[in-house]
Amino acid sequence: MKDVFKPNGLGFKRVFKATYCSYLGFKAAFKEEAAFRQELLICIILFPFSFLLASSLLHWAILMCSLLVVLIVELLNSAIEALTDRVSTELHVLSGRAKDMGSAAVTLSLMILVILWGVSLYMKLVGS
Repeated sequence: MKDVFKPNGLGFKRVFKATYCSYLGFKAAFKEEAAFRQELLICIILFPFSFLLASSLLHWAILMCSLLVVLIVELLNSAIEALTDRVSTELHVLSGRAKDMGSAAVTLSLMILVILWGVSLYMKLVGS
């Protein structure tokens, strides 16, 4: 009975449909979410500096992952906000809490980025 009804299909067909859905998600986030555009711009600006700051391939991967984590968390936060507004635009304590928690998650992801990039810059300027 498993996998009887899969709206996106099975196998490679599902992979292609999932990839297209991801594309639509990125497109919607870029078009509709100013915060996503701002954080994407930060990532684009920081990306070239990752090559200058990183002292090893692993160090570079950590810097890159910190950029991706910010974008991932912002996408999830935007999804929470959209779903909350879809359910009801009426003010409700639980809706506000959900949105505030999503915002807090974005803040924590940005703190991770600042810590990792700040330590990397310090190590580069002062020496490890």
